[in-house]
Amino acid sequence: MNQDMLAKVRTGRGFVAALDQSGGSTPTALERYGIQRSAYIDEAAMFDLVHAMRTRIMTSAAFTGDRILAAILFEKTMERQVDGLGAAEYLWTRKHVVPFLKVDQGLAQEAHGVKTMKPMPGLDALLERARQHGVFGTKMRSVVLTADPAGVDAVVAQQFQIARRILAAGLVPIVEPEVDIHSADKADAESLLQTVLLHHLDTLEDGQDVLLKLTLPEQDGAHQVLLDHPRVLRVAALSGGYTREEADSRLARNPGVIASFSRALTEGLAAGMSDEEFDATLDASIASIYAASTT
Repeated sequence: MNQDMLAKVRTGRGFVAALDQSGGSTPTALERYGIQRSAYIDEAAMFDLVHAMRTRIMTSAAFTGDRILAAILFEKTMERQVDGLGAAEYLWTRKHVVPFLKVDQGLAQEAHGVKTMKPMPGLDALLERARQHGVFGTKMRSVVLTADPAGVDAVVAQQFQIARRILAAGLVPIVEPEVDIHSADKADAESLLQTVLLHHLDTLEDGQDVLLKLTLPEQDGAHQVLLDHPRVLRVAALSGGYTREEADSRLARNPGVIASFSRALTEGLAAGMSDEEFDATLDASIASIYAASTT
């Protein structure tokens, strides 16, 4: 494990940039960027366009390790190049941003008020490729829709089962059981989730440290008990569909929690912008998210 990366993740000031939209979410991300579905004829062309968007973000003068601790990449992004280097290698060697990789293969059908992750038959091979690219850790997402104990138990058990495999491969997992911001019982779901997370965290041994990526809570400060757990490196918050203004406001009311924003990070960016407009817009976005993450 890269100790410089570990130190930055553990103690650095800043936030995590989520650049990991996958096949299902990419068309919407491109539309928000000003590229309509009629602009590409197939998936290959779509991924070329989204890689160009991500490359523009990563190579921007505004995107540096001074304010960004880490970035989460999609598998296809990791396998491509940015300015002549592999994307993960570029992030660390040129920007001093710690690279993470999204490893889940999407969500299963809803059951017991949750969506667990689909099977990952190629996980071991993917983790080995990630190590070869210098990736530090991984991210995997499940979704909690209601405060159903059986469902929440299933989500967290699956997350930690896979997290142990990732730890055994020498990588650090981001455990992401997202509570849907539109859940009718969001606060109850968050309370239940916290209880189950603490139970599983207590089963980890020294050195089996993880990051948590959670929804911004209804009760300010609710994540503090997780922040204080010895097996938790950091607690990051996803924007979850909130606007950047709302996400920043909620984040600032939860000291110690840092951002791991995707939609909120790229809000306002457009393909047709000049480089100066693009960099200025991204700089303002990064500044506001950094400020909320270091409150």
